[in-house]
Amino acid sequence: MDELARSFAKIPLFSGLSDRQLRGLVRSAAERSYPQGATIVKQGEPGIGLYLIVEGKVDVRRRSRKLASLGRGHFFGETALFGEAPRTADVIATEPTRCLVLSRWEFWGFAMGRPEILRSILEEMVRRLAETDQALPD
Repeated sequence: MDELARSFAKIPLFSGLSDRQLRGLVRSAAERSYPQGATIVKQGEPGIGLYLIVEGKVDVRRRSRKLASLGRGHFFGETALFGEAPRTADVIATEPTRCLVLSRWEFWGFAMGRPEILRSILEEMVRRLAETDQALPD
């Protein structure tokens, strides 16, 4: 398995996929580069898909509050694979950054007709949503 497929395998949504399926996802993704200071996604705008950081670093911010710093191998935007809900935070490149972007339409083109892929992904989504719900203050 090549390095990019291994990176996709580390994304919990895709951890149950075979090497062949992971390579298919990589082929479906587009590479994008962002200069330092670029806003990669903007809070409130519709999401187009998932971003996997191949190189560089980003900050995740809601309003002016920093929520996280992410680097190589991290990902964001996975919920956009399942709908057009607005982005919940800004993601800003803190150094030159290169990402693989898996758009919603490319993902569904890949996943349709493969119920084992969809089941694995949905199980992980349910687990993550439950974790998020427990982490939120009352």
